[in-house]
Amino acid sequence: MYTMMQVCRELDMTYETLKYYCNEGLVPHVKRDGNNRRVFDEKAVKWIKDLTCLKRCGFSIQEMKDYLDLCLQGENTIIRRKEVLAQKKEALLASIKELEDSVAYIDWKQNFYDEVLSGERPYVSNLIRTD
Repeated sequence: MYTMMQVCRELDMTYETLKYYCNEGLVPHVKRDGNNRRVFDEKAVKWIKDLTCLKRCGFSIQEMKDYLDLCLQGENTIIRRKEVLAQKKEALLASIKELEDSVAYIDWKQNFYDEVLSGERPYVSNLIRTD
């Protein structure tokens, strides 16, 4: 069994985040010790790690709750869970594409400035009026 602090250290999570997840019902079947403090078994720790991954994937708290509900319903919801994950993956890939386009723009702009500074290209601005 693990204490809240042990789980936080293990998963590099703040105490407040873990407490919030527990209070929101995102960690089912939480056990309590003799002093009424939350304790977690190995399965709970693995699920909490999954929650951190879902959060990094962009899941909202409500989406995590919905996903948890599907998980708790058992094997018959696997197809729906796969659909949820596929939708999130599609959104992540779109975000990656957007970031790659942004990096490409910065690379292009840096190259433009390098060419202007080296005299290879005249400076042209869309902001400065020359007429």
